[in-house]
Amino acid sequence: MIQSFISYSIQQRLLIIALTMIIAGGGVYAFTHLSIDAFPDLTNNQVNIVTEASGMAAAEVEQLITYPIESAMMGIRNAEEVRSISKFGLSIITIVFPDSVDTYFARQMVNERLQEAKNRIPGGYQPTLGPVATAFGEVYQYVVEGKGHDSMDLKTLHDWTIKPQLRTVQGVNEVNSWGGFIKQYHVLVDPERLRAYDLTLRDLFEALAESNDNFGGSYIERGSEGYTVRGLGRFEAERAEEQIRQVVVKSSGGVPVLIRDVASVEIGPAVRQGAVTKDGGGEVVSGMVIMTKGENSKAVIERVQARVSEIEKTLPSGVRLTPFYQQTTLVNRTIRTVATNLIEGGILVIIVLFFFLYNIRASLIVASVIPLSMLIAFIGMKFFGVTANLMSLGAIDFGLIVDGAVVMIENFISQLNQHGAHNRQEIGRIVRSSAFEVSRPIAFGVLIIIAVYIPIFTLQGLESRMFQPMALTVCCALIGALILTMTYVPAMGALILKPHHHAGHERLLERLQKGYHGLLVRILRHRWITIGISVVLVVATVVSMRFLGTEFMPQLDEGALLIETRRLPSVSLTQSVEIATMVEKVVREFPEVETVVTKLGRPDLATEAMGVYQGDVYVILKPIEEWTTFKTKEELINALDEKLKSVPGVTYNFTQPLAMRLDEVISGVKADVAVKLFGDDFAVLEHEARRIESVLKGINGAADVQTEFLSGAGELQISVNRSEMARYGLRVDDVKRLIETAIGGAQATEVFDGRKRFDVVLRLPEERRKEVETIRGLIVPTPGGERVTLGQVAGIRFAEGPEVINREDSQRRIVVQTNVRGRDIGSFVADAQQKIDSNVKLPVGYYITWGGEFENQQSAMNRLYIVVPLALLLIFLLLYSTFNSLKQASMIIANVPFALVGGVAALWLRGLNLSLSTAVGFIALFGVAVLNGVVMVSYIDRLREEGVSLRDAVLNGASSRLRPVLMTALVASLGFIPMATSTAPGAEIQRPLATVVIGGLITSTLLTLFVLPTIYEWIADKPKLVVESHQNQHKSQSSEGEDDEESADRTVNV
Repeated sequence: MIQSFISYSIQQRLLIIALTMIIAGGGVYAFTHLSIDAFPDLTNNQVNIVTEASGMAAAEVEQLITYPIESAMMGIRNAEEVRSISKFGLSIITIVFPDSVDTYFARQMVNERLQEAKNRIPGGYQPTLGPVATAFGEVYQYVVEGKGHDSMDLKTLHDWTIKPQLRTVQGVNEVNSWGGFIKQYHVLVDPERLRAYDLTLRDLFEALAESNDNFGGSYIERGSEGYTVRGLGRFEAERAEEQIRQVVVKSSGGVPVLIRDVASVEIGPAVRQGAVTKDGGGEVVSGMVIMTKGENSKAVIERVQARVSEIEKTLPSGVRLTPFYQQTTLVNRTIRTVATNLIEGGILVIIVLFFFLYNIRASLIVASVIPLSMLIAFIGMKFFGVTANLMSLGAIDFGLIVDGAVVMIENFISQLNQHGAHNRQEIGRIVRSSAFEVSRPIAFGVLIIIAVYIPIFTLQGLESRMFQPMALTVCCALIGALILTMTYVPAMGALILKPHHHAGHERLLERLQKGYHGLLVRILRHRWITIGISVVLVVATVVSMRFLGTEFMPQLDEGALLIETRRLPSVSLTQSVEIATMVEKVVREFPEVETVVTKLGRPDLATEAMGVYQGDVYVILKPIEEWTTFKTKEELINALDEKLKSVPGVTYNFTQPLAMRLDEVISGVKADVAVKLFGDDFAVLEHEARRIESVLKGINGAADVQTEFLSGAGELQISVNRSEMARYGLRVDDVKRLIETAIGGAQATEVFDGRKRFDVVLRLPEERRKEVETIRGLIVPTPGGERVTLGQVAGIRFAEGPEVINREDSQRRIVVQTNVRGRDIGSFVADAQQKIDSNVKLPVGYYITWGGEFENQQSAMNRLYIVVPLALLLIFLLLYSTFNSLKQASMIIANVPFALVGGVAALWLRGLNLSLSTAVGFIALFGVAVLNGVVMVSYIDRLREEGVSLRDAVLNGASSRLRPVLMTALVASLGFIPMATSTAPGAEIQRPLATVVIGGLITSTLLTLFVLPTIYEWIADKPKLVVESHQNQHKSQSSEGEDDEESADRTVNV
């Protein structure tokens, strides 16, 4: 089959080259239409249910809204996890599904259950499904600024002009607004005047609602013309305040009582739960573009930027829209890093090829396989929907891709130089025969490398989202390279190659081979020492791995910091704004900082469950080459941490924007390590959590240790006196309506201004709604018309209540979280688990689980414990099918643990931890390590089949394969050198992977060249353990007593 392909390709070489160019054109098209991201989106498949419950405390939110909806979601088909957050005025429930479930089908199932749940929650509250977006969906964030325009004007401009236009951009799912003041018309009631006119708030509410409407009277005809009857009774935007003042509430003795008689009317801001500040200069208005799940972030941002340019032309003078966070910045930096590493690696590969082949035509043929294979890979990526990112492209090694082509072209050159050729027909014949010689081991070698990646496709969840795009890309590139090696390379070889002798270069290679031959003779003479040293090194490596640090993934440098700030839950939004401004001024003192934006509380669309005491400080950094004070981000973080201690009453958690969102969305926690404590009683949860926090603070490496606030929210509690209520014939609903209107503010109607609309809200003046005595004096309307004050039927006091109630799978929980600095996460958690088990004895019914990034790491490592053995088993089965011998398959797979020696040693030397990145490196390394063994053993077998003695077959076979073995090892390792040495953004992820491959290839190459021939001769030398070739040819051995020196002088055919 393979030989038929080769023969046809040589005969129809022009056709093959033309077809290759057509495929390359398809690859170019696929590349230009690929989605591009910085990193694969690791967000799990989830649906969020958001319910805004304005004015409702956390305890009531949990009881009346969260629990009924959460219960309805239990047992939903395929749901893996249900978790919830209940806060003041907000409930968010997250249902996590497997990746195999279609997102829109999952939303449909949730929506069906939600319709049932709506009957179980109080009327007036509307649960909605969150945006179809992921943790990486917040692709473009900006502020709206303008001199001469206050926050209310800018907010109105943003919500009614900017936001609607951005929402129409293709790929944008939602545009969220944050900060500023929403415009309202406030009807501020004077309680004393209200009592004087014997009116209630309900009277005013009904008067406003009934005095603002347009209406129709059908249609009339007058003569030959028809008219629509239209009544105009709505407030006019230009005169709305005056018209509201003139609304009649009632008529007393023929004298109308107007709104202006009992209340003032003014334009004011809505009560808000969030704000945004910038650069220590006070409040601004911010917007956040949320991308639809599955869209191309780079393309979406480019379209948003184009639309912003159009919008800015229509904005009032002095108003500007300034982006402060764009994912394209990170995308461009990481893709530039990947491209640079690939190009530099490709150049190194070409240099090595030319050095060993010393034939420009042969070198160009092999070098051309690199871009052609990548173009085929791009076709596969486009077909399977894989995005181009740091992971999918970062594991590609051009040396790995051209391994097969290197072996093939090296054999062409050797045979052409040995036999000579005088015309194209003879060259074609020699190319065909030499291609036949190595085609089988090349095909099996590449298939073995591909087999290493096959078990990765069995992964699920986070691990699949991390690894499968990378495995798919590498497999596509390798399949493309294999096809090219069997078709394009022979066709090009027959077309342009010719015998090429360079005496100086050949003498250099001969000296190298002669030196290797002599050294191998000595090693074979002392094979037990060689094998013994190898075994000791492997055992020592396995033992040393236990002492390597572990982590989920190296931290990707996003070029920005995110500082999570936290104050006491009782702090006001006004105070939080003042503190945020102080923090920003401190951060802006550092010359490495470009801009600082702080988001407090939650946005208009409540996708964030932060309280007003919480803030996310976006610290956008200058390019590191412009830094003047610090050399690394770690140094900057330590300096910021120390400097920010000057701001009292604030705790900090340092992370990065994408890292924070990913941790929060996947596990519900914004930290490296989270201790989740489950139980029912708030007091017990808080007490035990404080004990756990104390233990964590005493562990080396703990940073930013925090415990979630469960209580501490200030409450003004109004408790009804049921006996007094019954005495006056009142119901709780009467008090509820009074409080919701007087203090919370009730929307009575709306004012339209073109397409804009603004609420008309009835409530007490700002100062009066804070006064307990004013609240006590509010009149509660009774059925009998008596004047009863609220103080007569209810008690009023200040108290503390729950701040937030978190639940997972119907269990309340509290989180103690910490970041880890200066050590690896794995060893930190091991210490923490041991100390918490020793020092914290939990009451019955309370238990701990571990989450955060550590949870991701554990999940991924557990999967790898299955995947790596599966990969090795597949390699072994392929080796057995190649050689039809258990002994030879075992002999070659012995290269794998020796490759492990170099990989682990390289990690120790560079001070790197075991992570998913190193795991990918080891997986790639195992395949490459086996490939050279296959090539060498196949050649030795062929010599033995031809009747060459065992010792001569081993020596001559190994010497003959020296050049291809060195070439494949060098091109594979040198292709990774730019990744291993790069310090550019994104290199953090590639560096451990490349380090493992380079170190492992050094030791596996030494094994292939020295230990593998030794093991081969040892096994084949035993009379009852004679190695059978895959073709079962007769076996011949040289006498063990043959003089070694005489063997060393034998002629070695190269």
